[in-house]
Parts: sequence; C-alpha cells; structure tokens
Amino acid sequence: MEYRRLGSSGMYVSEISYGNWITHGSQVEEDAAIKCVKTALDEGITTFDTADVYAGTRAESVLGKALKGVRRESYELFTKVYGGTGPGKNDRGLSRKHIMESVHNSLKRLNTDHIDLYQFHRFDFESPLEESLQAFEDLVRQGKVNYVGFSEWDSNQINQALSIQKQRGWTRFVSSQPQYSMLWRVIDREIVPLSEREGIGQIVWSPIAQGVLTGKYLPGKKPPTGSRTTDEKSGAGMISRWMRDDVLTAVQDLKPIANSVGLSMSQLALAWALQNSNVSSVIMGATKPAQVKENVKAAGVKLEPEVMQAIDAILGGLPETDPAKTVSPNPRS
Repeated sequence: MEYRRLGSSGMYVSEISYGNWITHGSQVEEDAAIKCVKTALDEGITTFDTADVYAGTRAESVLGKALKGVRRESYELFTKVYGGTGPGKNDRGLSRKHIMESVHNSLKRLNTDHIDLYQFHRFDFESPLEESLQAFEDLVRQGKVNYVGFSEWDSNQINQALSIQKQRGWTRFVSSQPQYSMLWRVIDREIVPLSEREGIGQIVWSPIAQGVLTGKYLPGKKPPTGSRTTDEKSGAGMISRWMRDDVLTAVQDLKPIANSVGLSMSQLALAWALQNSNVSSVIMGATKPAQVKENVKAAGVKLEPEVMQAIDAILGGLPETDPAKTVSPNPRS
C-alpha cells in the first residue's frame, strides 16, 4: 500500500480506501462484511469511508463492529451527514440541529469518540451555509471531528464556503468526495484546479463506474444474474446509464491495455484515477475478501503517458465531462 496526504492537511490516507456504501448492512451479510474489513486492514488499507444514511444507518454499525479492537490511532475514519435518517423534517439536511444530533448517533454506531473526517454529504439549499459551517467548526473545537470536507459540491458552492471559513478563521475544508472514473470526469475542468489552489484533496467514489470498468458486462449480452444491474439496493439506477453497447464495447477494448501493463481491469480503473495528483485516495467496495486483495494492487502503480493516451483514444467522447452534472438534490423535496 502507498499513502498520500489528504489535501494540505498533515494526515495521510491510504491510496485505496475501503467504502461501504452499498455493501455493509444491505448487500452482504455482517460476517462477510467484517471479513472484508479485516482483509483490508491486513492489506494496508487504513482509510475507511461510510455515511449515516448508508443502508439506513446499518452500514456505520457494521463498520463499527468490524473495527472494534483495532487500535484507533492506526486508521482514519470518515463519515458524512445530510441525507434522511428518520421521518421528521429535521432528520435531514445541514441544519445545526441535524448535524449535532447526527454526529452523536454516528459516534455511537461507529463505536468511537471522534471522526477523522466529517463531510457534508451534499449541499443544502435550505439551511444557511454559515450555520452549517459553524456547526462543523464547533465539532472540531470539541474534539469530536479532526477534519472537515464535502461531497459532490460544485465550484460556486465550494467558493462560498471557503470565503466564510476564511472570514471567520474557521477550520478549512481539506477534502472533496466526488464521483470520478474513466467514464465520469466532471471534476477535471473546475473542481480539480480549484482544489489544487485551496489545498483540497479528492477522495473519489465509484472509480470502477459501478462495476462497468471491470469488463464483466458484455455488449449485446444479458447482465450476469445477481449483478448490480438487477439489484435496486446495489445502485441499479446509477449503473444503467453505462449499460449501452457503445460504452460496453469500448470497455472491452481496454482489456489489451490492462494486459499490457499486467493489471486486471479493476486495477487499471483504480490506477487511472490515482494518476491524478489531486486525488488523495480512491474508494473501493467489496463483497468478498478476494476483491479487496485484487484491488489493493492498484496502489503505487504508475501508468505511462502513452497508456493514458491510449485509454483516452479508445473511450473517445464517451466520458462525461460537464461540470454542471455535479448536482445536489433538495433533501426535503
């Protein structure tokens, strides 16, 4: 495993992070999830990412159990706040009330007294931004949170927050958690340059494009039984945008490139994202330990410029690059 600093902070994170968005508490049984976490630790992964809304809060609980007994100083624990965790109008969003109640519930579920990185899961158009930032600042001062970040914010939203943090002398963002892969590059034009200037590192999710970049989905063929495309709990709606013959054909054409550099398709996808120097870590999920062992081999891989160019030539105009695709929904709508 290789490690990188998270933005301009002094904290290091593993190049490969372990995330449990659609696995723990929903897709796999608890025992299997715990085995995956133990394997991740054995393979040198020190960074674990979750959120209070994953699997209806169950994902945090499973991760807390899996990390029980592990020396707290030996890993970095990330979670998020924003989405609905209950039926009430105040059970969602970035109001001070919801943030303060959510962080305490997350701490209990995660079986810890502090969170290394607490993130705004999306942008809240209803709660005053200064109110949300003040709550995060208070959590840092209380020692419950070490660093703060956000997920899926556009450049205007980031600049608004940075301006308030600077004016108030508050703890500044050190991380952004966007979707990023060979097929989804919407952060390249605006978010990455802004982040490089402001000392913000990317912790990217879905670097394998919900599994499409593994090459297991074939053009003109029915998806494998039990795959993500057929399971609504596993993100079937999100992966559907890539289930087109032009995309699937191009992905198959990447296989010779992966073979030429001695990587599996998954490893190539992860390594591609890590070539971006603004990326601090890529998040992988797993339903079995073997997947963890395979994916960690992408750490430390350097892809030569001609390899990156060959990938771009094959994918052509298929990747999404429009910054306007970064959108936060209204959590109360």
